[in-house]
Amino acid sequence: MHQSFQIAIDGPVAAGKGTVSRLLAQKLGFLYVDTGAMYRATALLAIRAKVKLGDEDQVVALLEKSELQMRNPKPPKETDGRLTTVILDGEDVSWAIRTQKCSEGASKVAVLPKLRRVLVQKQQKIAASQNVVMEGRDITFRVLPEAQIKIFLTASVESRAERRHAQYLGKGVDISLEEVIAEIKERDERDTKRDADPLHVAKDAWVLDTSNLDIEEVVELIAAKVKKVH
Repeated sequence: MHQSFQIAIDGPVAAGKGTVSRLLAQKLGFLYVDTGAMYRATALLAIRAKVKLGDEDQVVALLEKSELQMRNPKPPKETDGRLTTVILDGEDVSWAIRTQKCSEGASKVAVLPKLRRVLVQKQQKIAASQNVVMEGRDITFRVLPEAQIKIFLTASVESRAERRHAQYLGKGVDISLEEVIAEIKERDERDTKRDADPLHVAKDAWVLDTSNLDIEEVVELIAAKVKKVH
């Protein structure tokens, strides 16, 4: 038996994992853990230190020397659209890690096995002490294999691209829908074919396709399942 209740959510890029997990955690009073933000913060560390993203030992050394904290946003200052507050060595980097450069860097450092092991330990430590909704690409089978609820959240490439395109436009990024579709396909390829913990559906995961569902419907579906189990 767990002392904590764990909800593990995996899925491809732009499937809505972040928003769904954040709203679900809010509804249940759980901590929302955005593991992707940890990889983005690691990429930011390397970029700032001018360390090559593929230099595993140097990137791991940077990460081990740094303090990385995550929390649910505190009102009113942090209710600015962020899904989670990320503190890196005392600095709020919640928005600094949301650049395209950090996004690309995150998927590059995510293929480094030693680095993944360090972050997995940090993630497991967080989940051991409190009820969590944790999302990423290896949570159901690597980070929280004993989670009470495991979900693979997915959607068609087209609907994921439309969501991501709307996010880019909202941030003032000038990019076409075709470019976003190509970006998502490339990211899917990288995530499913990497050597370290490739993205896949865990055998006991609930596959939830969000292509024709809105965020609130997805949250309600999962909350109803939690109610039956918790």
